Amino acid sequence: MTDAQDPELEEAQEPERKSKKKILVFVFAGVLVLSLLGGVAAYMGLLDSVTQSLDPDAANQPQQKPVVFYDLPEMTVNLATDDRRTFLKVRIALEVESSSVIDDIEPYLPRIMDAFQIYLRELRPADLEGSAGLFRLKEQLLRRINLAIYPAKVDGVLFKEILIQ
Repeated sequence: MTDAQDPELEEAQEPERKSKKKILVFVFAGVLVLSLLGGVAAYMGLLDSVTQSLDPDAANQPQQKPVVFYDLPEMTVNLATDDRRTFLKVRIALEVESSSVIDDIEPYLPRIMDAFQIYLRELRPADLEGSAGLFRLKEQLLRRINLAIYPAKVDGVLFKEILIQ
């Protein structure tokens, strides 16, 4: 009797299995289509960014501001060591927004040189080691010059030559 019930039961479950298979096929096809659409959208977005970077006349690219550089006089100071025989020779250029800022800076040149000399004489050779040491030196000099020439402003301190002897 169980054998007779199994074929009937199988016949009743067969449409149910077919509908589950159809649902799984549709879900799988939907996931596949969404994945393909996402891949195409990502590729097109990447393609757009590449074509924009290749186009120099793109409207949304920021324009580079013109800058002016001003060379400070060369400085040679002895560093803070026990033997006082270690010297630092440095040539610095200042990056400013326009030549009018240079006109504002020039009257303060003695104050700038004084601030730099005092700071540089306190440095030890270990303070200037590696790129981190030079970055800190650059930041300190920028801070000192902007304090000395306020309200004028220097945008950057650039090293043209650094020699420790």
